[in-house]
Amino acid sequence: MIIAVSGKGGTGKTVVAALLVRCFTEMGREVLAIDADPDANLGEALGVQVERTLGDIREEMLKRMESMPPGVSWRTALEYETHRAIVEADEFDLLSMGRPEGQGCYCAVNHVLRQIIDTIAENYEVVVIDTEAGLEHLSRRTTQSVDVMLVVTDTSKRGITTALRIRELAESLSISFRKLGVVINRATPETEQRIEEYAREVGLEVAGVVPEDAEVRELDLMGEPLLKLSRDSPAKRAVCGIAEKLMELGA
Repeated sequence: MIIAVSGKGGTGKTVVAALLVRCFTEMGREVLAIDADPDANLGEALGVQVERTLGDIREEMLKRMESMPPGVSWRTALEYETHRAIVEADEFDLLSMGRPEGQGCYCAVNHVLRQIIDTIAENYEVVVIDTEAGLEHLSRRTTQSVDVMLVVTDTSKRGITTALRIRELAESLSISFRKLGVVINRATPETEQRIEEYAREVGLEVAGVVPEDAEVRELDLMGEPLLKLSRDSPAKRAVCGIAEKLMELGA
């Protein structure tokens, strides 16, 4: 199952993605986390250090392609370097996309990278992708082959509007998800019901509600990994509930 976590900046999508990784690993699933946001923070949230990203490898490969010795396939070299870039933690693996494209033609390299990532993903039960904020990941087709698109929103109508735009853009690009749901993050008792009702009014399914959590806020403020969250964390319990629903539905 491939899950993409999206949403506008500042809604806490990386927090949700990191907690999903933790929840699935606690369920005994083999998990690959992919940090597809150029402003890469998923590794920090998961408490692992990334030495090389696919962005680094892509830049290096573009410089090396014309000077490759005879008989050496740049595709084979790219696949080898991609596998080396995977960070193997105790309970999950992490692959970071890294920097955005610079100058030059990236079409061939990006196409092969997508094929390699698809092949790697087949070796895991669950893949969680922390996408870049906004809609760029859809227009670039970086999340075309996903089962679930979770759009993280705060308790504002603007966040719900972003979710609507993602659904509309996906439809215009003929990108289909088996499930598209909204995750309402940092909800309070005063805002939860109102924003849930508004989401349903505009035809969006609410995949789950994650309450405001002082422990998450404190770890985030201190730059500590979210893996340090206690089992009693309200946010963690809520995200694990979402993960369990997805597995039950076979999404």
